[in-house]
Amino acid sequence: MQHAAAGHGFDEQGVLQRYQQGDLEARAQLIEHHLPLARRLASRYRNSGEASDDLEQVASLGLIKAIDRYRPEAGAFARFAVPTIVGELKRHFRDKGWGMHVPRYLQERVMEVNDAVERLSTELGRSPSPRDIAEDTGHGLEEVLEAMHAAGAYSPMSLDSPQPGGDGEDDESTLGQRLGKVDPQYELAEWRPTVAPAVASLPEREQEILRLRFVEDLTQSEIAARVGISQMHVSRLLRRSLSELSVATRERTVPGPAAAAH
Repeated sequence: MQHAAAGHGFDEQGVLQRYQQGDLEARAQLIEHHLPLARRLASRYRNSGEASDDLEQVASLGLIKAIDRYRPEAGAFARFAVPTIVGELKRHFRDKGWGMHVPRYLQERVMEVNDAVERLSTELGRSPSPRDIAEDTGHGLEEVLEAMHAAGAYSPMSLDSPQPGGDGEDDESTLGQRLGKVDPQYELAEWRPTVAPAVASLPEREQEILRLRFVEDLTQSEIAARVGISQMHVSRLLRRSLSELSVATRERTVPGPAAAAH
């Protein structure tokens, strides 16, 4: 079998022709010869947060697809292969990489901005500013900022991850602990169906006073000014209302003697 070598060069068209005639060894030669191209294209996305090995594997798959789909009328093989490999990489990011839903146009802009950051960092000898990136890519400053913000959706931070500057595993200050807090009213949720009928049985003014105190969290003095009575009167009404609610809810929740006997 004739191997595709002319001097120190590579007879690409000859090997392609042999493969199209059914020579599987020619296919293997094409893959081996163009793997550096696939790796180079994969390296454009090394700042995306994806593992380099995974990117190279995706790019290699794109190369194989390009070899299998190539037809002579497409012109030079590299001109056909490059967009095929890049398309496979972008498809990988679109379908599998993003941890949150991000529109396709924004995903592509994120990749473009990442490419510009890497290139400009070398050219400028410093980290490029958003304005530098905007001038390089032709996007507006707001579009660049949107892309930089959206990049965080590719690999969202775990709620269990420690805060920057923490003490690692011994540090209890996690992102989840910092972002939220326990609702102090949560435990009262199961009591609300029992309390609601009892509240509805109170006079309208006392219902309003309870709402101002426990929903709007006003002080007794603020309630007095709002309702038009003295603070002392508000205090008496609150005590009486809470006492009546306590009795009403106890009657609803504590089983009577007959029920207790069972």
